[in-house]
Amino acid sequence: MMNVPETEAGIGVVVNGEARRVPAGLTLEGLLRFLAIDPERVAIELDREIVRRPAWATTPIDDGAELEIVMFVGGG
Repeated sequence: MMNVPETEAGIGVVVNGEARRVPAGLTLEGLLRFLAIDPERVAIELDREIVRRPAWATTPIDDGAELEIVMFVGGG
C-alpha cells in the first residue's frame, strides 16, 4: 500500500489499523484505486459505519478518518 510523502499535500487516515497519508480529496472509490485494491471483492467501513458500494464514488474521506477494508477470499 502506498503513502503520500510528507512533503506533498495529503491527509492522515487509519486503514486497517495502520496510520497512512493519502491524497486529499479522495472518495472511497478513489482510495481503493490509490491503494491498488480490486473493488470487486471488498467491503468498506468508514468511521465504524459500513458504506454500501453505490455510495463509494461520492463518499469523501476526511482527515482523521478510520477505515476498515475487508477483502473477501474464496476457496475450498
